[in-house]
Amino acid sequence: MARPRGKKRTAAEAAAKEPAKRGRVKRVRAPPRPTEYFPEKRNLEDLWFSAFPIGTEWENIDKIKEFNWNFENLERALEEGGELYGKKVYLFGSTEPQLLYVNGERKIVLIPVIIAVDCPFPPSDKIGINSVQRENEEILPMKAMKMAWVPYVPLEDRLSRIDSLKTKIFTLGCTQRRSALKHLKTERVKKFDYCMPYYMPLQPVEDEDDTVINFLYPLEPPIVDDFDWEMDDYEDFADQKVQDDILPEDEKEKFKGFLKEMVRERKRELKQAKEARKKAIDDMDPKEKEAFENIKFYKFYPVKTADTPDVGGVKSKYINRYYRSAHYLM
Repeated sequence: MARPRGKKRTAAEAAAKEPAKRGRVKRVRAPPRPTEYFPEKRNLEDLWFSAFPIGTEWENIDKIKEFNWNFENLERALEEGGELYGKKVYLFGSTEPQLLYVNGERKIVLIPVIIAVDCPFPPSDKIGINSVQRENEEILPMKAMKMAWVPYVPLEDRLSRIDSLKTKIFTLGCTQRRSALKHLKTERVKKFDYCMPYYMPLQPVEDEDDTVINFLYPLEPPIVDDFDWEMDDYEDFADQKVQDDILPEDEKEKFKGFLKEMVRERKRELKQAKEARKKAIDDMDPKEKEAFENIKFYKFYPVKTADTPDVGGVKSKYINRYYRSAHYLM
């Protein structure tokens, strides 16, 4: 008997019974990343931030970064064609709290300012420490507060050898580490809050013949006021404080003694300041004396930008009690 002939397998049946062949998985190319473009940094863009904001409380220094402040006016002044181009300048920073409009609301803003001193020599190597809360003024070497004039290196020169640079820009630097403040005594930390760059002008300042003292009398609450030793009478001044219920009656004599000692101390300070100025001028090199006779102060505020508040209405030429006022407000 003939064997039945087998049926021819269809292609579909053959494919179902045969093991699947492994095919190479095609790699899918990731779409190309868009090219990122960063704005080119200006040559002096970080100059203002290199100047230590002297006299600003440590806990407030970070508030300066709240806005992206811009000091292109300072940069232009130091670049070719600017008022300070090619001159030796010394820069220090400071801050001024002001009530400004921010996003339609009034808010206290800590405005950074930069003082540029146009002088071929450092204006001073000392720091003054003074405030209403402190009884006595201190004049200390900068290094006692870990400060010094530091050469500033523009961006385009930062790959050059430091010893070959001939920079004419110096900024006030401070090497005190904030992380180490917790190991310092409170009095030492507070000294930084009251620091001001010291400067002794050749010409007497206006208040050297001033007869007014600012005082803080330690009571609870303390008495903060002014006393003019030529215009005010000790007895009448104390009586008025008693009548205003500011000073207890049994504290009056002690208060008058306090005022008299403050006046004596101020007179001693004025006398010493005059003598120190005379000696400094007498001992000064003629070239140095000429430089200080022609010294100029420039005060820079940040320029207005789309993302910073407008400071145009609060600008002031006043610098501090030593430098007094700027010659030029920028």
